Amino acid sequence: MSKNKQAIFLIIISVFFGTLMLTFLKLAQEEVNVYVAGFFRFLFGFLIILPYILKTKLTVFKTNHLKKHFFRAVLNLPSMLLYFSALVMLPIEKVTAISFVVPFFVTILAVLFLGEKIYIYRTLALILGFIGMIVILRPGIIDISIGVYMALASSLMWSVVIIITKSIAKDDSSITILSYGYTIMTILSFIIALFYWQTPSLQTLIYLFFAGLSGTLLHLCINHAYKLVDVSMTQPYSFLSLIFASLVGYYVFSETPDLLTWIGASIIFLGVFIMSYREMKLDKEIIRKRLDIKS
Repeated sequence: MSKNKQAIFLIIISVFFGTLMLTFLKLAQEEVNVYVAGFFRFLFGFLIILPYILKTKLTVFKTNHLKKHFFRAVLNLPSMLLYFSALVMLPIEKVTAISFVVPFFVTILAVLFLGEKIYIYRTLALILGFIGMIVILRPGIIDISIGVYMALASSLMWSVVIIITKSIAKDDSSITILSYGYTIMTILSFIIALFYWQTPSLQTLIYLFFAGLSGTLLHLCINHAYKLVDVSMTQPYSFLSLIFASLVGYYVFSETPDLLTWIGASIIFLGVFIMSYREMKLDKEIIRKRLDIKS
């Protein structure tokens, strides 16, 4: 399987697990506050990868980017907590839709700081995604709540985290990035949670465990995808999360997306389809040229 296809597959899988993580967190936050939920989400994620960390005898922490790992985790923590807070105030598909500003921030930052090229098909996919997001949010028509601002602030910080992840991923493995992130965020989130502690029930702990598991699989997939291809190429596929979130919102939380949400989602999906078709075709052309050279 080519790098492009591997990256596309990993991004789609990460989007699915990302939706599962949000679902379990939204269920958990019906009983506990965001700080406690955030701590247990990171703690369970850390415990899941701990056996591998111990198996490597801590060699997984070898890196030349210690400062970047620390800065990434410090920025990732408030990004996550703001996003989890927005989940309490807004329907899950609305929070997901707002996070679609991330690809635009990431693509711009990748061009400015990573020297990546933005091709016309990627640009078209991003434009369609933006139009779809505007249709869903309808700024100026629907009142913007504090939950929306939280989701936007989270998206901006997450965009910077993605760029840092891409720069680290050139040298460090996905599990190294994850190990540093979870170790630092577990410690920091525990300190914060102590001031707002609420003891979760067994059912809520189960929700938080599956949130941690889903989030771990999400980060492993997305970190590895960034090692394979340009960040800007992966971003349009994140728009698929709206489809997953809308289904979860309807069947789990009885949140019914309106017609314009589905119209916006259709526009977004069109952009993803165009992007996918072009990347696959481009990949085949590259392989064909290599074969011609060898022959």
